[in-house]
Amino acid sequence: MKILKKVLIGLLLVLIAMQFYRPEQNDAEYRDVAAFVADTEPNQEVTAILESKCYDCHSNKTVYPWYAQVAPISIWLADHVEEGNEHFNVSQWDTYDDKKKDHKLDELIEEVEEGEMPLDSYTWMHGGITETEKNALIAWATQTRNNYKKE
Repeated sequence: MKILKKVLIGLLLVLIAMQFYRPEQNDAEYRDVAAFVADTEPNQEVTAILESKCYDCHSNKTVYPWYAQVAPISIWLADHVEEGNEHFNVSQWDTYDDKKKDHKLDELIEEVEEGEMPLDSYTWMHGGITETEKNALIAWATQTRNNYKKE
């Protein structure tokens, strides 16, 4: 019993110490998606899906929930957002060439079709996308890809 008590006290001290480490947050002054929206022209339904399910991890500004200030969750979320932006960042859309834009939309379609996006860990707290939303997102991305195909 003494060992268990020492282990629990040690874990509590580690948890308290972790609160002093603050990972860098994806916190630009504003969410710059204007070039992406102008170029891809999502309809209202798709815009709502992108805003509610995609932009937090795939743009230059994340709206963090209250629990994002508590370690180790803060560290875990920072890693997810950083990885999401490495794969696809709509705030960087105007820096992509047509081939890369087509590829990013192809990846979006594949990830959504396979149920990989949004991540399960995101949907636990924020909800997933319905089949209707999934179909609307895929149809929009498929149609938009035509803008970037070389003839």
